[in-house]
Amino acid sequence: MSESPRPGPVVPYASYLRVYEPLAAFAEPERTHWAAYARRGTAPTAQDELRRSLSDLVRVPVVGVPAHESGDAFTAELDGVLLVCPWRTRLRGWLALQELVAEFPRPVLDAALPPAQRRRAAEAYEAWRERNPDARPWIRTGVWQVPLRWFVLVADEEREYLPGERLRYRTPMVQARRRLARALRTLRAAEGYGVLAEGLVEVGSWLEEFHPRSLVELDYGGLLHALPADGLAGDRSARDLAEGIAALRAGDREGAGQVYTELSLRWRAVRERLFAN
Repeated sequence: MSESPRPGPVVPYASYLRVYEPLAAFAEPERTHWAAYARRGTAPTAQDELRRSLSDLVRVPVVGVPAHESGDAFTAELDGVLLVCPWRTRLRGWLALQELVAEFPRPVLDAALPPAQRRRAAEAYEAWRERNPDARPWIRTGVWQVPLRWFVLVADEEREYLPGERLRYRTPMVQARRRLARALRTLRAAEGYGVLAEGLVEVGSWLEEFHPRSLVELDYGGLLHALPADGLAGDRSARDLAEGIAALRAGDREGAGQVYTELSLRWRAVRERLFAN
């Protein structure tokens, strides 16, 4: 398998859930564009994408959302089939801005991105969405965390850890959907897991938008450079969550609750670093 993104230090400290679709999933003229793009063999890395995004943030005035959509993508080749994960940087910028508005205090937002710029970005997104009602991103981002619901999609045996380089999981789309559906049935039949179940419904709806022969990738991204190496080496969150759901399915509510609580506390401690001085 040949692939991008290639390893390298990545900041800020974010994780990524990516979908790589086969070339056949893209309509023309985009299919021809990605085929030619892959033949050039110059696909950028995750670090390249980040560098371009950060360059907008240091401009004066700040560019919160790119004026034009990116024509770049991450690519992989599996069993002779080209898989493509478009960046869609502009769309992701709009979606990230919506999350910032919901999460951060107004004075912090105003200092980072003036209200007038946020208003123009929102108006541009509304107009774009009217022209592209079915558009969706191929990449999702978790800042200072890996959302627990993402671990449902993968299995411990799919874990790839190279110290200082990468920690990721890759799984076929059909497996990701199967695991999600089974976990959702278990969580809906229990009490106290409504938030996780709601998150899985939302992720499942997103996955349904893609080709069934796609590849799903959960990448720790920049978290690899923010967390202690020994902690990363021992991190088996996908295995732990799977064991907790299996316990719940077997009727062991106490065991399931203990696993879920430990996982939640572990990742809450990571996420709280976002607000540290």
